Amino acid sequence: MLHSLEVSLAGANLSRANLSGAILFVASLSGADLSRAVLSEAVLSEADLIKADLSGAILIKANLSGAELSRADLEDIKWDEKTQWPDRSRFQEATNIPEALKQQKGL
Repeated sequence: MLHSLEVSLAGANLSRANLSGAILFVASLSGADLSRAVLSEAVLSEADLIKADLSGAILIKANLSGAELSRADLEDIKWDEKTQWPDRSRFQEATNIPEALKQQKGL
């Protein structure tokens, strides 16, 4: 299990990585490729996900409270009712936000 406090993975290629249960609290993942990554039960609260590619990522029971998702790509993400999201101001210019998430967050 990956544990992190204030680590920088900015621009990292983590496509298809299994990061289930990873603790990435306050991590810098700006511009990271997290496409099709498994982030189930991961703690991404307060993480910097600006311009991150989360397309196809699995976010079941993930904690993204306080995460910055500005300009992130959210195409085809998978989540459930236990996934914790940041407030709507953290989604500025995010792309490909699924309609169900738009409705859930009032975007």
